[in-house]
Amino acid sequence: MADLKIIAYLKPTCGWSQGVRAVLRKHNLAYEDRDIINDPAQREEMIRKSGQTLSPCVEVNGKMLADVSGDEVEAYLVASKLVAPNDRPADAPTNAGCADEFSPPAAIRFR
Repeated sequence: MADLKIIAYLKPTCGWSQGVRAVLRKHNLAYEDRDIINDPAQREEMIRKSGQTLSPCVEVNGKMLADVSGDEVEAYLVASKLVAPNDRPADAPTNAGCADEFSPPAAIRFR
């Protein structure tokens, strides 16, 4: 496999971001983890490069994957032959949302 330069624009605790990290660990890939919550400059760079505000965004050898799940990152890496498919399980869910971005539905009471 080729040498990869991976920059991942991620939130510290978001489920989507944890899924991207899990996929990169699963494939033993080195990457730069850019915190877009605590470092506004990283968020601005992500927006400039991706053209949008949603995250995670992962840049692989200059190609930006915008608003992706871990599953989508893995599918791209395998389809592009940048990694070989493997059966190792990821150590975190790879397609789970951020808990703080979803609110439970309100209870409806009928009388």
